[in-house]
Amino acid sequence: MQAELSGTINRKTQKTPSFFASIRDDLKSALQRDPAARSRLEIALLYPGLHAIWIHRISHWLWCHNAKLLARWLSQLARGLTGIEIHPGAKIGQRVFIDHGMGVVIGETAEVGNDVTLYHGVTLGGTSLNKGKRHPTIGDRVTIGAGAKVLGNITIGNDSRIGANAVVVKSVPENSVVVGVPGQIVKRAQPHRPSDAPDLNHTALPDVFATAIRDLLARVDDLEKRVEGHAHPHHPHFAPVGDAWQEVDYAI
Repeated sequence: MQAELSGTINRKTQKTPSFFASIRDDLKSALQRDPAARSRLEIALLYPGLHAIWIHRISHWLWCHNAKLLARWLSQLARGLTGIEIHPGAKIGQRVFIDHGMGVVIGETAEVGNDVTLYHGVTLGGTSLNKGKRHPTIGDRVTIGAGAKVLGNITIGNDSRIGANAVVVKSVPENSVVVGVPGQIVKRAQPHRPSDAPDLNHTALPDVFATAIRDLLARVDDLEKRVEGHAHPHHPHFAPVGDAWQEVDYAI
């Protein structure tokens, strides 16, 4: 696992653009990733996700220059204005886009790579009382769907996609899709490349458990045919028909 993740975050030698150059990149990135965006002016005035990122860059500078109380005050001001809470100690890469953003929480030791997209309700949270690294590290070009929780000192590999409402508690290799609670890792059949358009399809959630159950039921049918010469017309347990689970009355 560590070998697969070794290239995920390594930006110490990369030159950081100026504050205003970063703003230009952010506006361009938002236009590319939000079909509702009409102009750079509209984005600059009305997108709280970018406002939170811009204020965070100032609060992070203050945090790194030992003005920690002022940095925390500024981050809480941003929280009240945008509904997005980013601890000033968090490290945020370039062209990060928080779409809608309400309810997003990013913890103190979180690291977020370049060209990452976060939707509303995302939490990059800690799971330890240890004052060291306790929040996730997110690779480049990662998309994290609405309501997803990424918890603990884990790494999400480059070009991965976290499905909406997934709960991720273990590291994820590059080019993976994570779905479910707890998150199940599915390797991409067609890898996402850095040159590809942003992968924003965070509702594409393969049902790994339903697939496994279907395979097991098909295997049981096959074994019954081999042993008894035919399959039973009805299984004692309910089974999916198409996308719907039937044969059990849930009184709903």
